[in-house]
Amino acid sequence: MSSISSFLVEAVNFIWGPPLLILLLGGGFFFLIYSRFIPFRYLRHAINVLRGKYNNPDDPGDINHFQALSGALAATIGMGNISGVALAIATGGPGAIFWMWISAFAGMATKFFTCTLAVLYRGRDSEGNLQGGPMYVIREGLGKKWLSLATFFCVAGFFGSTPVFQANQMVAVLKNVVLIPNGMKDSFHLNLTIGLLIAFLVSLVILGGVRRIGNVASRLVPVMVVVYVVSVVIIMLFNFDQVLSSFAFIFRDAFTAEAVLGGSVGAIIIEGSKRAAFSNEAGIGMAPLMHGAAKTKEPVREGLVAMLGPAIDTLIICTMTGLCILVTGVWNSGDSDGILLTASAFQKSLPGFGPYVLMVCIMIFAITTVFGLAYYGQKCLSYLIGARYGKYFHYWYIGLVILGSVVSLTDVVNLVFAAYGLMSIPTMISAIALAPRVMEAAKTYFNNVER
Repeated sequence: MSSISSFLVEAVNFIWGPPLLILLLGGGFFFLIYSRFIPFRYLRHAINVLRGKYNNPDDPGDINHFQALSGALAATIGMGNISGVALAIATGGPGAIFWMWISAFAGMATKFFTCTLAVLYRGRDSEGNLQGGPMYVIREGLGKKWLSLATFFCVAGFFGSTPVFQANQMVAVLKNVVLIPNGMKDSFHLNLTIGLLIAFLVSLVILGGVRRIGNVASRLVPVMVVVYVVSVVIIMLFNFDQVLSSFAFIFRDAFTAEAVLGGSVGAIIIEGSKRAAFSNEAGIGMAPLMHGAAKTKEPVREGLVAMLGPAIDTLIICTMTGLCILVTGVWNSGDSDGILLTASAFQKSLPGFGPYVLMVCIMIFAITTVFGLAYYGQKCLSYLIGARYGKYFHYWYIGLVILGSVVSLTDVVNLVFAAYGLMSIPTMISAIALAPRVMEAAKTYFNNVER
């Protein structure tokens, strides 16, 4: 292992240690208790907002509530929901799923606060356009003394918004499931050809800006969620006799960790919490960048819509992946590759065509993540060097898609994980500091709703 690789591994282990998880989880539970669970009591209202009941085309912003949530989900629902959950089970045992659920509830509260702030403290970029996100929350809400924290977030966000991992995984899945089994020879040129095709498709979307990203995401995200959920439901029906016992195993193992970690409950909590953070990105700060572009004059409305993200991402999609792996019995096969573990579950219950169904889901999951990350990276760079020059980020980004199709990605993945952890520090600090402002806005808004 090279010195750079060793440094990145140590950096990830250090950054994603107990202090950061305490900040994310502890902050989430603080938001949960501090809000007195008010956002959760207005879940039906949140769904009505999402449905467009309160949409006003004259409100400031670029995309509607549904497009904002779809865009945020496009970036969060990805490989973490398939390979990440499988790795959590392989590493921490089935009980890790329970702690992912717990983290999701904390994450819902975190998303409510951070995304309410993203609209409450929107600011203007260097070209005078209205923008939202942690850097503007810090600048507009905390003041000039905290500007270094906003810059810190954007630098980390620039490095965290890379499509290399997703591009690499799309190439690998397409080759191993379709092309090589049907006679294609694995080669650098094959990887490059697939990478160029993916880069072309990505460029058609991201060069159209946030409106096109929102439009495409609002069409692809519901499709990918439905296809994946229906596929897993079919798998569970084929293994119906294992469903209840699998649920019982999750709850039992969550407090005993007997499956893998030899009784280390603390370790299984860390594993489940860490995977949940990677999956739904609550507290990382990326979702507020998308939700900050929503067309609304009511910050609390966007906070309510954003709150639905972890529910869909973790409570539904991640749970489906976990049950798929458990009911088929492949979780204890010893396979350490998350995608292959999930593919084994699909192959076992849906022989012949199961892996192809999973491939379609993975391709949609990955490419929509690429769309969302492009928007996030462009916004971070625009804040750092100006919106006029930040627009050129997309060309850099398309080049990274091609690069990701042909390179080894261990170091890149560790760099992204480290960047995610660093982004969460200014995001959570600013959200906790400005939490009283959120509650003031929430009390006013919910009082008017009740009337």
